Amino acid sequence: MTVPDIPEVDRIIRTYLSTATDNTVVNIAFFGGNFTGIPLPEQKVYLDLAAGYIRQKRVHGIRLSTRPDYITPETVGLLRDYPISEVELGVQSTDEEVLKASGRGHTKADVIRAVTLLKEAGIPYGLQMMLGLPGDTREKALQTARDIVALGAASTRIYPCLVISDTALTSLYEQGKYHPLTMDEAVAWGKDALRYFVEQGVKVLRVGLHASDDLRSGVNVVAGPFHPAMKEMMLSAIWADELAAVSVENKAKRILIEVPSGQVNYTAGFKGGNKRKLLESYREVKLVENDSLFKFQYRVSEF
Repeated sequence: MTVPDIPEVDRIIRTYLSTATDNTVVNIAFFGGNFTGIPLPEQKVYLDLAAGYIRQKRVHGIRLSTRPDYITPETVGLLRDYPISEVELGVQSTDEEVLKASGRGHTKADVIRAVTLLKEAGIPYGLQMMLGLPGDTREKALQTARDIVALGAASTRIYPCLVISDTALTSLYEQGKYHPLTMDEAVAWGKDALRYFVEQGVKVLRVGLHASDDLRSGVNVVAGPFHPAMKEMMLSAIWADELAAVSVENKAKRILIEVPSGQVNYTAGFKGGNKRKLLESYREVKLVENDSLFKFQYRVSEF
């Protein structure tokens, strides 16, 4: 990966700002690597550039991603001097066996230490997780989600593990020592974590990797559950579980199901699957939004 120099970063920022509207909340994000792993003087140069745009009131804050073991008193001391919106830590798992088998290079203790330093400095933080790493199980993945909530994360991202070409995981896969999750498994594991985060009030920033051209074409993906609509599939699965209790054989009835704002499509299901299932039991099914409902609440009535 090539790290852009200061002139290139400045050009990228100016390009994006030229298309932003006045009401857009803009953050400068240093993602795609371990920002706090670069030398402190270099971090400061990048942060100073971003801070300049914030002083001009053209940008609201700074986001960055890094590893838990790259958070030190020195890096936090530097970050504390800047308007950091959030630091995202690539936790991936809080299970020691999974971390070791995956060669992550950090431990759960490193995660706790990093979170403690950020919390003491008053810097908001998010904790990312990955499903299906070597040695992972559905229960271990859910426990990671529980730990992320317990550690006080403001946000999270859920990434099913993919086998990307020219990586150590590719070798394990080719040797038959690693078996990625199937799509059904990824959705089932992911819905557990996603539901828990929603219920606990942790903001889920993303589910599944960004659908880049390489991922869509499959050029770099050797194996694993990639789908551009992974979040929709997981939310649809959650609603399928909820609606299972509604499916009572009575073809003469027409029912109205009220759901929280923004949840109608997910309630209907991925490619309409949940609604089709309901129509096996009812003559007609209508789904409408109700602003008084939240999370996975719903209300059923006849009409």
